[in-house]
Amino acid sequence: MRTYMIALLLGMAYAAQAQRINRHEVVSRHNVEVRQIDSLSSLSVGNGRFAFTVDATGMQTFPALYAGGVPLGTQSEWGWHSFPNTNQYKFEETLKSYHLQGQDRPYSVQVKSPERSKEAVEYFRVNPHRLQLGSVGLEILLQNRQVATAADIKNIRQQLDLYTGIITSRFTVEGTPVEVITSCHQSGDAVGFRVKSPLVAAGRLKVLVRVAAPTGGWKDVNDNFKGYTKLTTALNGSTIACTADTNKWFINIGGETKVARAGDNVYAVTPARPAAFAFVVSFMPQPSFKRLSAAAVEESSAAGWKAFWESGAAVDFAGSTDPRAKEIERRVVLSQYLTRLQCAGNFPPQETGLTYNSWYGKPHLEMHWWHAVHFALWGRPELMEKSLDWYRTVSAKAEQLAQRQHYSGLRWQKMVDHSGDESPSSVGAFLLWQQPHFIYMTELLYRSRQESPAVIKKYADLVFKTAEFMADYASYDSVRRRYNLGPGLIPAQECFDPLQTYNPTYELAYWHWALQTAQQWRERAGLPRVAKWDAVCAGLAPLPVLNGVYLPAESNPDGYTNSRYLGDHPAVLGAYASIPGSPALDTATMLRTLQLVWDKWRWEDTWGWDFPLTAMAATRLHQPELAVQALLKPIRTNTYLVNGHNFQDERLTIYLPGNGGLLSAVAMMCAGTAADPALKSGFPDNGQWKVKYEGFTKIF
Repeated sequence: MRTYMIALLLGMAYAAQAQRINRHEVVSRHNVEVRQIDSLSSLSVGNGRFAFTVDATGMQTFPALYAGGVPLGTQSEWGWHSFPNTNQYKFEETLKSYHLQGQDRPYSVQVKSPERSKEAVEYFRVNPHRLQLGSVGLEILLQNRQVATAADIKNIRQQLDLYTGIITSRFTVEGTPVEVITSCHQSGDAVGFRVKSPLVAAGRLKVLVRVAAPTGGWKDVNDNFKGYTKLTTALNGSTIACTADTNKWFINIGGETKVARAGDNVYAVTPARPAAFAFVVSFMPQPSFKRLSAAAVEESSAAGWKAFWESGAAVDFAGSTDPRAKEIERRVVLSQYLTRLQCAGNFPPQETGLTYNSWYGKPHLEMHWWHAVHFALWGRPELMEKSLDWYRTVSAKAEQLAQRQHYSGLRWQKMVDHSGDESPSSVGAFLLWQQPHFIYMTELLYRSRQESPAVIKKYADLVFKTAEFMADYASYDSVRRRYNLGPGLIPAQECFDPLQTYNPTYELAYWHWALQTAQQWRERAGLPRVAKWDAVCAGLAPLPVLNGVYLPAESNPDGYTNSRYLGDHPAVLGAYASIPGSPALDTATMLRTLQLVWDKWRWEDTWGWDFPLTAMAATRLHQPELAVQALLKPIRTNTYLVNGHNFQDERLTIYLPGNGGLLSAVAMMCAGTAADPALKSGFPDNGQWKVKYEGFTKIF
C-alpha cells in the first residue's frame, strides 16, 4: 500500500509537471517581425523605468518619419524639465470656488479669464513635463557620399526577441548588408549596440547622438532639434553634459569609440577599431557611469526578461480551433512585454508610458488601476507595489488638496506630477474614481501576499485616510435620508456636467466596496470599525435604475435616449466589472444593462480600456462569448498594432491602459473571481477553446 501511494504521488507530481506551460514556446511564437519602414511599427527596449524606441534600423535614425506614428522616444522616470516661472505665477491663481454641499470649495480648473489666471493655468499644466533625453541614430553615406535616406534602406528584416528583449535589425544599403543588435540593461538606463557592416571599415557608417530640446507641448516626440537656445550641451571625454534651463542630465558613450562634436547638440560616434563597432549609451541624472560593454547589456537583458517570463502567470491558447484565440494570445504576450518595460517603475506611468509625452508626460491616477493591477493578477505583485510606494511620498499634498476643499483625509490627485503637484483641469479636478484605487490595489497586494500582516502594517494609515475622505465626501440628504455622491463630480464617463451630476452608478458601487474593505483593514489591524463609514455604506443612495436597467447616473434619467450620453466610457458596467458589486446590485438588471450598452453605445467614441471593462462585466455575468467579442470588437480604439501597442487615434498612437486592461480581463477569464465560485471560465465552452493557464491570482 505504501509503495502504491508513493507511486501515485510521484505520478501526480509528474502529471502536474507535464502540464506546465512551455513559456519560451508561447512567448517566442509572437516575436515581432518588421519588414518595412512603417511609423506605427517601431519597437522598444526598456526596463520599466527607462525605455528606448527604435525604427527599422535598430536605432533612432529617422525620427521625423516616425513622429506621427509611434515616435522614437528616449524617456526615463527621472527625466523632467520645467520652463522658468518668470512671471511668478502662483498655483492659487488657478483656483475657482464652487458652492457645493453648503461650502465654498476651490478647484484647480482651466479658465478663460482673467488673462493672468488663464496663463497661470497653462503654466502649471505644462510644467513640469517629461524630458526626451536624446536620440541615437545612424548616418550612412552612399557611394556618392550623400547621406542615405529612408528610401535607401532595403531588404529590411527586423526581429524583436521577446524572451530576451533584444532587437536584431538587418537591412542593406546599395546592396551592402548592415546588422544592428539593440538591447537595454535591466538595472541601469543604458542601451547597448553592436553594429556589423563593411560600411564601418569603409568609413561610411557612424552614429549620431543628438539632444532634442523640450517642447512644452501636450505631445513631445523627440524631434525638436533646433530653435531652443536654453538647451546647451558640452563634451567631456565620452560624456555629454546636457542643460535645459536649470535641468541637467548626462549621456555617456561607452566602449572602444571616438566621440566628437558634429554640430549644435550633435555628437558623432565612430569605432576606435574599424573591425568592431560595439558601444553603450547611458542616460543618467548624475555623471556616474558604470563601464559597460554591449555584450554585458545583452546578457542583462536576456537574464532579466527570462526571469520575468518564467515568473508569475502564463496562458497558452495552443490547440484552440476558434480563429480568434491566436489574436488574443498575441495581444496578451505583447501586452505583457510592453507593460513590463513601460509601466513597471517606481511611479504611476503616463498613458503613453516612456515613449512620448501625452498630457505633458504626467500620470493620471484614475488610470493607475489599468496600468498596474494586472501585475498582481498575473502573479507579479512586486511590480505593482513598486508604484504603490509613491503614494506615501505625495500623501501630504493629497491631504492639502482635501483640506483646501474642506474635507478630511486624503484626496488623491488626478493629473499629477511625480512630486504630487496637481495639474489644473476642468475634468480632472472633479473626477473621483481614482480615490478607491489605492484601497483596491493594497487589498489585492494583501491577498497576493497570503494575507501578510506586513502589508497591513505598511499601508494601513494610507488606507484609513483614503477612506476618511470618501466617507466625508458623501453628503447626507436629510430629506431622502441617504448619502449622495455629488453634485460636484464628473464620473468615469466624462461627458457629464460636474455641477449637475450626482450618484453615478459605478462610483456608488466602488465607494461601497472600498469603504467596506477599509473596515476590514481596521479589523485586521485590531482596531474598531468607524461608525461613520458604516453609516455611509448603509445609507448610500441606491444604484439608479430606470426601465429595468442601471443608469449611468441618477441625475441623468435620459442617459440612454440622449445620444450625448451614449459615448465615452461605458462606466456603468464598472459597477460589476473590476468589483463584485455592492450587496444591492441585481445581476439580472446588470445583464440587461450590458445588453443595452452593447447594442446602443457609440463604440467609435470609446477608449482602449473600455473593451476589457466590457469583457470583465460579461465574464462576471457568465457571458463568455460576449466577453471574447468585447476583447476583439473591430473598433479603431481597439486596434493592436504589430508591435502590440493599443492604437487610439493620430494623437494617441499608443495607449497602455488598453494593454493593462486586456491583461486584467484575461486573468479574470482564465482564473475566475473570488466572489463567484460558480464561474469556471470566461471562454466559451464549445470545444473550440483549449486554454491552459497557471499562476493567476483571482480578482475579487
